Amino acid sequence: MAPDAAWLTRKRLDNQGLSRIRFRSAPEVVRWFGAAQSQDFAGAMWALGQRLEGVTVTEIERAFDAGEILRTHVMRPTWHFVAPEDIRWLLQLTGPRVLALSAYYFRKNGLDDRAVRRSRAAIERALRGGRHLTRTELGAAIRKAGIDHDGERLGNIVMHAELNAVICSGPRRGKQFTYALLEERVPQERVRDREQALEELTIRYFTSHGPATVRDFSWWSGLSMKDARAGLAMLGQKVERVAIEGLDYWVVPSRTGRRAPAPLVHLLPNYDEGLIAYKDRDMPGGLPAPAGAARHGNFPHHLVIEGRLLGRWRRNLTARGVAVDALPYRALTRAEARSLDTMVARHGEFMGVPARSVVLEPGA
Repeated sequence: MAPDAAWLTRKRLDNQGLSRIRFRSAPEVVRWFGAAQSQDFAGAMWALGQRLEGVTVTEIERAFDAGEILRTHVMRPTWHFVAPEDIRWLLQLTGPRVLALSAYYFRKNGLDDRAVRRSRAAIERALRGGRHLTRTELGAAIRKAGIDHDGERLGNIVMHAELNAVICSGPRRGKQFTYALLEERVPQERVRDREQALEELTIRYFTSHGPATVRDFSWWSGLSMKDARAGLAMLGQKVERVAIEGLDYWVVPSRTGRRAPAPLVHLLPNYDEGLIAYKDRDMPGGLPAPAGAARHGNFPHHLVIEGRLLGRWRRNLTARGVAVDALPYRALTRAEARSLDTMVARHGEFMGVPARSVVLEPGA
């Protein structure tokens, strides 16, 4: 039977780690993806947690604070989780492109070469010796050095330092994020040249996100279409092409035996790789939202049923537990309702609190 849209959806769910538990730790999930979007930290915790079994948010936060997972600007640009051993070659590959795309905003905020050099020196002095500072504290150090950082300028200064491999995430201080010097946070790793880095990122993407188009890869990585095509060409017979409804999709083949059926329902957070990693989200196997869905902005997360975006959800976390409000776009079947209850209970276990679900009427 020729591959079709249903096959594409099943294959993506499996490669994304959503149809079965295939990972043992949060760092393993991050390495599998190459990078995982994480600007919404709480949502990103669950994005990792739902791909693991018996792991709590506290355990993943502990791994983050220990530096087993890092968070930095590396692609598009936005924050991503990356593995420590990957951060340098990823930044060498994607950083120049993001810096070029962000140049207008840097100029707009007066970040010329002199301001960047002075800011970098101030940041390095402030963090030297294993110190971990919040963004506000970095701002104070920059201001002390005589550099203005009003408005968006501080964010631009910090992002510039991240993209140039000067700083990365440090351990949190309570609920506050800190920054650390990358050279002190992460031991030096083997250097990859640009071609090696491009090949590595390409194979990780089409292994973990495939089947996907070259346009998908370009969008996800932030690389040019020229680079995306070059990376794909490097893989040769490691990757196979699948044509579905007039589009070419690429995937790294994997041998998979029979396994238990995948969950019918997934509670994906707002920036989950299962959603955000594809440019053509309205294509076969994608997760298209129906007209009018945008008005439910107070439901930031995505209710996915058999690989299709068929609703939204939100959570309300209190000291007594977590309530998950689900807003489906159509009535749920009994099997789907049971699967939703199972996933909500799993989310409660992940958060370490009792969980309950409330299913709102479609169109509410």
